[in-house]
Amino acid sequence: MPADQQTDPFEDRLSSALHQVGGAFDSPRTELAAAGARRGRRLQLQRRTAVVGSAAGLALVGVGGALFVPRDGAPAPQPTSVAASRTPTSVPGKTYSAEDVVRTLQKLLPQGKFTKTEARGTDEDLPPLAVGVFDDGQGEGSVSVGLDRITSNGKGIVPSAEVLPCPEDSQSDVDGCVTETLSDGSAITVHQGYEYPDRRVDTKAWSADLVTPDGHHVSVIEWNSPAEKGKPITRTDPPLSPGQLKALASAKQWRAIIEAIPEQTPPTAPAAPAARPGSLSGATILRKLKLLLPKEVVIRSGGSQETEYGHVVVDDGRGASLVQINVQPGMSDVAGIYGSDAETLADGTRVVLREEPGEKGGAGVVRWTADALRTNGLRVVVSAFNTGDQNKAATRKTPALTLSDLRRIALSPEWLSDTTVP
Repeated sequence: MPADQQTDPFEDRLSSALHQVGGAFDSPRTELAAAGARRGRRLQLQRRTAVVGSAAGLALVGVGGALFVPRDGAPAPQPTSVAASRTPTSVPGKTYSAEDVVRTLQKLLPQGKFTKTEARGTDEDLPPLAVGVFDDGQGEGSVSVGLDRITSNGKGIVPSAEVLPCPEDSQSDVDGCVTETLSDGSAITVHQGYEYPDRRVDTKAWSADLVTPDGHHVSVIEWNSPAEKGKPITRTDPPLSPGQLKALASAKQWRAIIEAIPEQTPPTAPAAPAARPGSLSGATILRKLKLLLPKEVVIRSGGSQETEYGHVVVDDGRGASLVQINVQPGMSDVAGIYGSDAETLADGTRVVLREEPGEKGGAGVVRWTADALRTNGLRVVVSAFNTGDQNKAATRKTPALTLSDLRRIALSPEWLSDTTVP
């Protein structure tokens, strides 16, 4: 295929996802969709604590991407956001100021120095927050606490279904992750990871995410640097151990502050869009893919989106190899991307094979791909890499699947039905 006609099939998947973003997340019913929504909530709360300013001030990222920077202690302007507004539904009772939130965090931290703080209280448009730099004598590390409330919509809170889940496979670079249920029914995940998944900078980001049966949500995150990004690493690990993170997130003092947050007035959202007609579920795609893999490979891990996409990490005895697959109906409009080097089969199906560098930047990573488009518009794109994680360097010379294997999988009649062919 000519270089100017090549397209990334996974960009196609992104484009498809963007077309569906107009709908709001409803309560997901599949495990993977639920995990994605929970992960989004965790990131939304934690990234409100992002430190992106200089020593003169800390920039706080709010709901809906609104950014505001405190100046000389003056109140920040109200951000423009599509997020739910926080308006009291009754006469306000107890409130906690930004200083109250900071003092609570200071009292709960171990012996050390806590400086350069910024915070929000319960009487502001965005949820309570405390951000600062903590030094226990072994170097500075940024520490933040975000507080919020998860509403039940009359169905009750299931903490284990709301707390951040641990990564399901080797696609995430983590040093440790544990989810557990506490004696009061709260669920907590303690996660030891990195700020950058590709490890271009070895800034560690450790977090504790807690949800109680009453919907209290406490998100603590810390770094082994005075800031999330843009500052040098000042210590080997973040200042709080995993046990201390757990204790800080589960401290009872946060519950009273969360109770004082005014009730939200939820925005009106359109119904979630339906899956594209003819789309296979991610679970079905994984089942079919596993049947089609060469017999000599062993599946080490896997995962999928709700529809149209799945991946597995396989090993043929010579190291891990990532395999990704997109199965998309209604793609006749991309027929023009198949150039003169595409093979046309007797039934009109067009297929092209490619060998190219991996797009994520891991050293020495290559991607082998088979891309097939049937006359009914069904497009199957399957790729294999010479690493189990395309963000990392190559771990083997070639992928575990040959181009012939990939071609056979892409052209399999399995994809023509929403049931698995025996």
